[in-house]
Amino acid sequence: MEALELARWQFGVTTIYHFLFVPLTIGLSFIVAVLQTLWYRTGRHEYLQATQFFGKLFLINFAMGVVTGIVQEFQFGMNWSEYSRFVGDVFGAPLAMEALLAFFLESTFIGLWIFGWHRLPRGVHLACIWIVAVGTNLSAYFILAANAWMRRPVGFEVNPETGRAELNDIWAVLSNDQAWSTYLHTVSAAFITAGLFVVCVSAYKLWRNQKHGDTGVPDVRPPRGDFALFRGTLKVGLVFTLAAGAVVVFSGDHQAKLAAQYEPMKLAAAEALWETEEGAPFSTFAVGDTEARYNPIDITVPNILSFLATGEFDGEVHGINNLQEAYEEEYGEGNYIPNVFVTYWSFRLMMGLGLSGVAIAAVGLWLTRGRDRTPSVDGRLTRWFYPLAVLALPAALAANIFGWVLTEMGRQPWTVHGYLLTAASVSPGVSLGTVAFSLAGFTLLYGALAVVEVGLLVKYIKAGPSHLVPDLEKDGDESKIPHFSY
Repeated sequence: MEALELARWQFGVTTIYHFLFVPLTIGLSFIVAVLQTLWYRTGRHEYLQATQFFGKLFLINFAMGVVTGIVQEFQFGMNWSEYSRFVGDVFGAPLAMEALLAFFLESTFIGLWIFGWHRLPRGVHLACIWIVAVGTNLSAYFILAANAWMRRPVGFEVNPETGRAELNDIWAVLSNDQAWSTYLHTVSAAFITAGLFVVCVSAYKLWRNQKHGDTGVPDVRPPRGDFALFRGTLKVGLVFTLAAGAVVVFSGDHQAKLAAQYEPMKLAAAEALWETEEGAPFSTFAVGDTEARYNPIDITVPNILSFLATGEFDGEVHGINNLQEAYEEEYGEGNYIPNVFVTYWSFRLMMGLGLSGVAIAAVGLWLTRGRDRTPSVDGRLTRWFYPLAVLALPAALAANIFGWVLTEMGRQPWTVHGYLLTAASVSPGVSLGTVAFSLAGFTLLYGALAVVEVGLLVKYIKAGPSHLVPDLEKDGDESKIPHFSY
């Protein structure tokens, strides 16, 4: 084993772990803002409880995302110095914008939101959480613009003397069609995840309350308003999930067309399409022989891949073998084929798991339609829908992870498509032992952080919203609203 392999493993492990928190942060910031807006507009106590309850869960996740995200930037200097040397001038601009504009924006106003419950006017306090939501999504855009540049490099030129990429058009980087399309797809997937997080928590609380008559905490009876509260947040989560699902389908279609144009090898590998075809079929299940480069078993739907890639049912889609020959002619000898097995199945798991969550949301909205619930309907929800809704969250998180595996593995063997190979990106002075030591350290640290994260979330989910906001239905004294305690 070489240092390159372990460095790739380390970057993959830390990136995937970090990305468990990113979708929840992006989506929950908007959901919490919507819940507080509903409280601001209606004055209903359950919306206040929901805002502080899901706000606390959002802040736990936000803190963990910040901690794990810092490690990502350290790795560029630790294991990928040649990559950093090549792309530093280009990457510096969007990442500086992310840090100086977006991250400072969200971190400043998240502090005002946490400590401003009794100190700021309601409208100003509400504006703070909306600014946090906007800042979080701006942060995502700048980072995704940098990532998209690696797949479609624009707005730069390579200095022949230094061999470095030098930025000459920041607008080209920020307006890259790969950037906005990737942003739309990634953020809509984040909204699915956050929506299903709210659905999962709400369904769990309703399920426990109905099935056992308690909140899951021994000797604590369910507060009077919790049942109505979580029915409301269940619907909010279902609506967010279904709306985001429609955007995911649209943006995913656009991503496929961009892949056909700029990353044809990734598209071919994701479909295990070995030879160029007109009217190419979409593969639903394949068993491939990567050595012989063909599929002994391949169950397909005719013409669908051509339509997804070109917008025409008889459009031409390039195959892996043909692209390998073309790349060898253009870039020299080498293997330009990504891991077909990983790319093929990550694509299908991303779609299958993601769309299953959207389907659960559609079913949930149908089952919870109308204002009045009958005991028989509530019984059906308790028996099968609530448990299913709880399982939808890990499916959504896995779909996000498989999406990033597809994006990053499908670009291999390039870090910067057409310009810099992954093998040429690793730090030349880093030994196998050094990478192994840091990989073991990060793995142990992240394991401990996972225990802390899950423990905190479970603790506050079980406790419910009443420990944050007391029942004010009798006297309506909102001065009893406590500060967040962290």
